[in-house]
Amino acid sequence: MRAVLQRVTHARCTVEGQVTGETGPGYLILLGVAPADTSDTARTLAAKIARLRVFSDEQGKMNRSIQDIGGGVLSVSQFTLHADTSRGNRPSFIRAAPPAQAETLYHEFNAALRAQGLPVAEGVFGAHMSLDLCNDGPVTILLDTEIA
Repeated sequence: MRAVLQRVTHARCTVEGQVTGETGPGYLILLGVAPADTSDTARTLAAKIARLRVFSDEQGKMNRSIQDIGGGVLSVSQFTLHADTSRGNRPSFIRAAPPAQAETLYHEFNAALRAQGLPVAEGVFGAHMSLDLCNDGPVTILLDTEIA
C-alpha cells in the first residue's frame, strides 16, 4: 500500500457537486492498493498513521499524533499512486490492485483507522472526485508498506 498523507487544516471531497466527506484539522490520505496487499497490510498501515507524530507540541516540534490532537481523516482511494512511468509517456497502472480487491482493502483500511479511534470521512471509490484542502505546514509524507 502507498499512502500520501497530508497534514491539513481542512479537506473536502466533492463528487458531482455533492460533498461526500470532509474533515477539519487532521489528514487527507490518498491511498493506493497493490495486488500483494492484504487486510493485515491495511491494519498495519492504519496503526502507523494513527501513531505518526507530525503535529506540533507547545515548542513547535512535531511531537503529537493525530490521536493526541483529536484530529480527523479524509480518506480517498487513488490507484494512480501505483503508476509506472518508466516506459513511454503514458502511465501504466498494472502495479495497482484490481478494482474489487482495491475497494475491499480501501474500506478495510478506513475501518482500521476507525478502530484506532479516528473519525474517518471518505471519498467515493472509483468516482471522479474534486478535493479541496489546505495543507498545513506544508507537511506531506509518503508511506509505502513495500519499503517500510
